[in-house]
Amino acid sequence: MKTTHLQVRTGGEDVVLDLTSDCADFVRDGGDGLLHVFVPHATAGLAIIETGAGSDDDLLAALEDLLPADDRWRHRHGTYGHGRSHVMPALVPPYATVPVEGGRLALGTWQSICLVDLNVDNHDRTVRLDLLSG
Repeated sequence: MKTTHLQVRTGGEDVVLDLTSDCADFVRDGGDGLLHVFVPHATAGLAIIETGAGSDDDLLAALEDLLPADDRWRHRHGTYGHGRSHVMPALVPPYATVPVEGGRLALGTWQSICLVDLNVDNHDRTVRLDLLSG
């Protein structure tokens, strides 16, 4: 198994960050197998979605509808509404697995691998990439 860690900075607002090019670079020349992407954080997740055509903003809007940043959350440290960030990984899991064929991600035409982060209190994220050769 081949492993690396990406260090990313997400900033102070809700974000969908496209990691596809980093993932593609990692699997290049890796033959066939599976890429497993994992975020070891309790308040971030990974989504495979279309980006750049508004879907990333739509995802953030949907999460805001489902998980509003208000005072309903029992988990109350940090920024107002922070508890929603701890619930989000149940909807947007902290992992994704993508087939790799001939050193290329076997994603659909419009699919991208994205980090989803609603936690404005933690700007520094680690993303683990594991290539399991087949």
